[in-house]
Amino acid sequence: MTYHFITRAKLPTHHGEFDIHIFENDAGQEHVMLTKGLPVTKNGAAADNDRAPLVRIHSECLTGDAFGSLKCDCGSQLNTAMKAIQNEGVGAILYLRQEGRGIGLTNKIRAYALQEQGHDTLDANLLLGLPADARTYDMCSAMLSHVGVDKVRLITNNPDKVAYLTDLGIEVTERVPLLVGVNDVNLSYLATKRDRMGHLLDKEIFTQVHDNK
Repeated sequence: MTYHFITRAKLPTHHGEFDIHIFENDAGQEHVMLTKGLPVTKNGAAADNDRAPLVRIHSECLTGDAFGSLKCDCGSQLNTAMKAIQNEGVGAILYLRQEGRGIGLTNKIRAYALQEQGHDTLDANLLLGLPADARTYDMCSAMLSHVGVDKVRLITNNPDKVAYLTDLGIEVTERVPLLVGVNDVNLSYLATKRDRMGHLLDKEIFTQVHDNK
């Protein structure tokens, strides 16, 4: 699949101003990149910088990002990453249109209904005949290349994202944990990500929720 840069504009937000870049693939699917301080240039060329920019790869989550759902940690992760990049002054958020780990919004809500019957987030997908995670990350290479980034400090709890970027030839100099948005509603969801999907979540955050009741 080929990804094409379409357009760019300024985007003022509650967290500060970003540049918003739109990319589109051959199938017409759009992806978004928010950047701060990129590309870093010097005399028209990419400047040497020992400190790689902060980058967050964030798959679309309408329920969490827009509606503030407590069933996941997505909205908190997105907002925290935006704040961190503004504070850093250089970085990017790759907002990928892969709702529900790539299964789409309708199937995601169907999976929610199965979760209400006692199934965890992974088994709910499988019961629908869908993969546990259908996301792809090949678009990240074209998006980061557009702003001259070939090494990153990746904001993630998911080691698979580190592996995917490395396979694309992007150096991950540091994994930056993002432990936010934990609440009583999403504890089992986060535990499933930790125990069955390999996400690197500190067990102490689950204890802290109960201690703060």
